[in-house]
Amino acid sequence: MAQPAEHMRVLVVDDEAPARQRIVDLLRKNPQVGTILEAANGNAAVEIIASERLDLVFLDVKMPEMDGLQVIEAVGAAAMPFTVFVTAYDQHAVRAFEANALDYLLKPFSDERWEAAFARAKTRCDERNLQEFGRGILRMLDTRPRDRPYLDRLVVKGSGGMRFVRVADIDWIEGAGVYVNLHISGKELLHRTSLNELTARLDPMKFVRIHRSCIVNIESVSQLQPISHGEFELLLKDGHRSRVSRTYRVHLEHRLGQSLS
Repeated sequence: MAQPAEHMRVLVVDDEAPARQRIVDLLRKNPQVGTILEAANGNAAVEIIASERLDLVFLDVKMPEMDGLQVIEAVGAAAMPFTVFVTAYDQHAVRAFEANALDYLLKPFSDERWEAAFARAKTRCDERNLQEFGRGILRMLDTRPRDRPYLDRLVVKGSGGMRFVRVADIDWIEGAGVYVNLHISGKELLHRTSLNELTARLDPMKFVRIHRSCIVNIESVSQLQPISHGEFELLLKDGHRSRVSRTYRVHLEHRLGQSLS
């Protein structure tokens, strides 16, 4: 369980001293933080995590010799404290942990963005236990994408043959078991692939998952309307309305670079 706010024990892991110092300086200003530990590489981070009781880790993704994901593999997902990933903009890294990480910071980040990440981390430390987070990390490690390019075309099989579909033309995508429904200018095309598989191949700067069964093309969104209890509804240009669930709201916030609170 997380310790009281004033006694939070936090580890900052980054091979770049200035980047590490920036987070340390921000943490020192926070009255909820007690002990601050530092690691300049993945090996040191593994040793500290194994020997210290930690509430939260700020973990750089890109590090020489042992990167952030390898730190998690070495420690064991179930043994990892709650983790906020820190990275320069890397589409592969962002897409890999977007669905499962507690949060992430894209370098360079503002003080306001850091405060939002810390607040979310503190809330989750209070609400979730380490075992639940460990299961999410395991899923992330099992599903993180390899270095494959984002899709720009889909070959959709139909009764009349195969149709080439430009990914940019898709307004939104609806999960249907082992299939997805591609919604394009008011028309539907059934394509055999799961929503999870397709999500991993789409550019996260263009397509955002807003619900467990729905992905939207950010270019097809015309309005964002609040509903209740932290949920929103997207109005698309084709008139369709899609609910943004509380679980996936963070994905949209990351894409927009701002909180919806």
